[in-house]
Order: sequence, then C-alpha cells, then structure tokens
Amino acid sequence: MANYNLQSSIPVIERSLEFFKPHHLELRKRLIKVCLSIICCSLIAYIFAEQIAGLFISPLFKASPLVSKLVYTNLPEAFLAYIKLALLIGVIASLPVALYQLWMFVSPGLKANEKKFAVVVVFWAIALFTCGGGFAFFAVLPKMLSYFMSYANEGLVPLPKLGKYLTFIARTILTFGLAFQIPFLMVMAGKANIVRAEYFRRKRIYFYIAIVFLAFLLTAGDFMATGLLAIPLFLLYEAGIFLSFLFCKKAAQSDTA
Repeated sequence: MANYNLQSSIPVIERSLEFFKPHHLELRKRLIKVCLSIICCSLIAYIFAEQIAGLFISPLFKASPLVSKLVYTNLPEAFLAYIKLALLIGVIASLPVALYQLWMFVSPGLKANEKKFAVVVVFWAIALFTCGGGFAFFAVLPKMLSYFMSYANEGLVPLPKLGKYLTFIARTILTFGLAFQIPFLMVMAGKANIVRAEYFRRKRIYFYIAIVFLAFLLTAGDFMATGLLAIPLFLLYEAGIFLSFLFCKKAAQSDTA
C-alpha cells in the first residue's frame, strides 16, 4: 500500500517540478548576476583596499597623537584583513544590484499598489541603513576612539592590530546601520496591523531594557559603545512610535473616507 501511494504521488511531484522549473531557472539566473556583481565590486574594492583602510584608520590617528601606525603579528593578517574589507565593501556596493534582481524576480506577480509599496520599503531601508552607518562613522566612532585612546600615556603605548581594528570598525558601522531600521520596522508593523503604536507606548520600559541588552550584545560587552548605541536607539524608538501613530492615523482616515 505504501509503495502504491508513493508511485501515485510521483506524477504529482513531477507536475509540481515542471510548474516551478521556470521560476527556479529565473531565480538561478538572478542569483548568478548578484554573485557576479559581488565578485566584481569586491575585486574593485581590493584594488583600492589600502586607500579604504586608510580612510577607516584616520579616525584612530586623530583620536590620539601616540598612535601613528597599526601592526600585524601574523604574516597573512594584513592580506586577510584587506580581503575581508574588500568583500564587505563589495557586498554593500552590490546591494542595489541585488535589490534590482530581487525586484525583477518578484515584480511580475505584484499588483500596482504592491509595487509602489515595495519601492517605498526598499528606499527607506537603504536610506536608514546609510544614515546609521554615516552616524556611526562620523559621530560615534570619533568619540568612542577618543575615549579608548584616553588610557594611553607615555608608559602605556597602544599598538592596535590592523585586522581587529578593521573588524571593530566594520562591526560598529553595520550595527548602527541595522539599528537604524527600528522606526522603519515599527511603522511596517503598524501598517500591517500587527502591533499598534499604543502598544509600543505602553511597553516602553520593557523595550528600553531590551534595547540596552541588545546594544550590550552587539558591542561585545563594551560599556562605552553600549551607551553610544543605546541612546540613539532610544530616540529612534520614540521616533518609531510617533511615525507609527502618524501613518496608522492617516491610513485609518483614508479607510473611513
């Protein structure tokens, strides 16, 4: 009986595979283009890896006069650090290509209003990520590095390692870029009728505790970095409450009309 059921289900599976085959081929073509764009952008970034690394290192040199160079203790460390940096820049630089390929894959099945909504979502997600990364690099990192370098003196000379320093910079920028998505996600939850602004307002204290804990984890237990990340997140959370209330109110008024 089991063998009969298996044999009878084979034609159904074959028909399902035939139905999804065009979509599978289309998805594979889109993924190949995304991978090629990441490889090309990473290769270009590796050519200018030294200049990009110099841009990331400049805030450290400005933070303390005692630091004028970085060191590496393993022979392949500098090479691997530049590879990781180029790959990170390549992924970020190819993000528009990836989003475009994703859009070309899903847009044929979307309605006109869904297409418009998707464009708005992608735009604000990229804009907020860019603002978060810029805020981290131009506002947070100089203060954070100045605080860390304040422990240096004539008897305590800092010797930052190239690989770990670049990892620290990249992690901080990515953390703030992702953290700046908070108000956007709150507005999306309100528009989807999942969570209303009133709920965020009533549970504010619990979300504040969660934000501090999250900032502590994202900054690897660094108290100074935790504070510098948590304070903007508090402001973003309040902005998310206001924007969620505003957009949901407009949506309710349009539905009533």
